[in-house]
Formats: sequence, structure tokens, C-alpha cells
Amino acid sequence: MTHDAIILGAGAAGLMCAGVAGQRGRRVLLVDHNPHPGAKIVISGGGRCNFTNTHTAPDRYISANPHFARSALGRFTPADFLALVEAYGIAWHEKTLGQLFCDGSARQIVAMLMAECEKGAVDLAFGAGGEVEHDGTAFTLAVPGRTVRAPRLVLATGGPSIPKLGATDYAFRLARRFGLKLVEPRPALVPLTLGPDEALFRELSGVATEVIAHPPAGPGFREAALFTHRGLSGPAILQASSYWRHGDAVAIDFAPGRGADWLLAAKRAQPRATLRRVLDLPDRLAEALAARLGLSGDLGNLPDKALRTAQERLSRWSFRPSGTEGHAKAEVTVGGVSTAELSQKTFEARKVPGLHVIGEAVDVTGWLGGYNFQWAWASGWATGQAI
Repeated sequence: MTHDAIILGAGAAGLMCAGVAGQRGRRVLLVDHNPHPGAKIVISGGGRCNFTNTHTAPDRYISANPHFARSALGRFTPADFLALVEAYGIAWHEKTLGQLFCDGSARQIVAMLMAECEKGAVDLAFGAGGEVEHDGTAFTLAVPGRTVRAPRLVLATGGPSIPKLGATDYAFRLARRFGLKLVEPRPALVPLTLGPDEALFRELSGVATEVIAHPPAGPGFREAALFTHRGLSGPAILQASSYWRHGDAVAIDFAPGRGADWLLAAKRAQPRATLRRVLDLPDRLAEALAARLGLSGDLGNLPDKALRTAQERLSRWSFRPSGTEGHAKAEVTVGGVSTAELSQKTFEARKVPGLHVIGEAVDVTGWLGGYNFQWAWASGWATGQAI
């Protein structure tokens, strides 16, 4: 054997796994077909990397088995990763909703992880990669100038989201080759598209406002929504998209936090005000909603029944997206290698001893806001401890 483990994929999970295993004295080869590591890390968070979230908990993740993530997340926490960040002197700040970002550049996180790999004397092969062979006892891979062989292979190549960065479905193809079952992969944290019947709203391109987006299953997300020339985007919509399936409707609350019968109260307090004025929304959006509701004129002249109907509609305005903008615009992939195939503690495949699957390739997908990075760190750390 030339190595103890081959790790495919130098993204967040693979880098973490390699550094941990190397520092435990394992002979590790880290392979990536990209010439540089951490491509998705570098562009994340607007170039500042939203590297974790202090509110991390298993219920912030989507999976066919909602309990699978609990073990790894409990063993390597946001505080653990933050301690590593601070040990390298990387300045950081908290934005909203527990999201932690670098003050400087996301490249600092990549440099930190590469330094961890260097401490572990990790062997690197970037801009390389070929077909993996398995003879029942070891995995073999040809890289430029040599053939490497190891009893363990870690699949950390992620999903097909953001293909322009080199992302592919390689993890899923290799998992199938080894007989592992997949939960249908699909784009997640992705803008939703609207059909011709919603043409009026497509004319609102560029308008943003705070809403609560309610996917057909899962919680409501109170954040900004953005109208685009193709449909709906913004944090609230990206969150809802992870739960959305073709044919489902998404409900939008355009009056978040308003009390019961707030329109009737507005009618009493401001009888000469129009619906457009009391909506407290961007003008173009308020005008479009009022037109759709067919309500014009002063509130004092509108029947209470019509205002109650308007309240209900504004709090659960239903859109039926025609689709998504696909993997090209998706931040992550939901679905992946079934957790039923893997050990919750070591991420080793039950059917293929020595094969581990971590990070985005696994059917565990976090909310927007640093949760997917924390899953990468946690699953990478857990497997680095096991191989």
C-alpha cells in the first residue's frame, strides 16, 4: 500500500478530513481534478466565506433520515471550527441569524485548511484524477507519474451545483458503481422560476422586500425575497427551494408580523389611506398586489369582508413555480448518497468496507447561512478521526 487513505475532492469536507487524518499520522493522498483547492470556499459569502452558523442543530438540515447528522454535528461544533479560525488569527464577524464571516477574504479559510494539511504531511495531487479501481481489499487510482493504492477511499467531491467551478456528479456515479443507493439529487438553495401566468410579477424584476416564504413542507423563512426577470430569488426563496418539488406551490406572506385584522385596524385609523399606502411595501410591488386584489380607492370605502379576504391572500399568496434555475445557479444539491448506506459515526459504506462518503455528496443538506460548511467540517472531521 502506498497510502492509508485516498481522499477525492479538495473542497471543504475533503480538506478538513485530510488535515485531521494526516495529523493523526495517516499517510493521506488528497486528489482534486481542479488545479487549486477550495473553489467553492473562495466564492462563498461574497468572497468572505460564511464559514459556520452558531445556531447549527440537526433540525436545520434536510435528509431522509433527520437524525443522521446529529452524531457528527455533536462531535465537531461551530465553536470547534471557530477555535481553529481564531488559532490562525483570522478576523471574523457575525452577520444576522448566527452567520459567521471572515472580515477579510475566504481565501484565508482555504489557506488555513491547507496549512492543516501541511502539518499532517498530506500528499497532494491537484489537477489530477482518473478512474478508481477496487479489488476487494484496496482502492487504486492513477495520478500523473504514479499509481496509488490504499485500503480506504473517501468520496468528498460534492454535488453538481455550480458546474462552472468544476462541480460534477462524479460522487453519485461512483457511489452507484459501488452499489450504493441515492436519494434523488436536485438543485437546492436555488432561485425559482415562474411561468407565463405570473407575468405581472416578472415585471417587478429588481424589487426586494422582507417576507415569510412557506414551502409545502418545512418551516417558514422570514428573510428577503427578490423578484427577478425569471421568477423569485433572495434568501427566503432560496431557503424554500430546498423543500420544493416540481408541481408544489410556495406561499408568501407579504405582511409578516402583522396582527389579526390589521387591515380593518388600518381602515379605522386611516380611512382615507389606500391599500397601496398601508401595505408598507416597495411602491411597484404594493401597486401590483393591490391591482391583483382588485382593491382601489380609500380603505374607508371598502367593505370589511373584502379587506379580510385581502388579508388572507396577502398572508398566504400562492405561487406555483414552473421550475428552478438548476444546478448552474444552485448553491448546493439536496439528496445524494442515502444515509442508510453509511455509518453515522465513521461515514463508512456498509456494503463496501473502506469506502467513506462525506460532505455534500451525502443526503444531508443544510439551510442557507453557513450550515452546509459546518456539515462539511463535521463530516470531514469525523471521517478523519476514523480512517
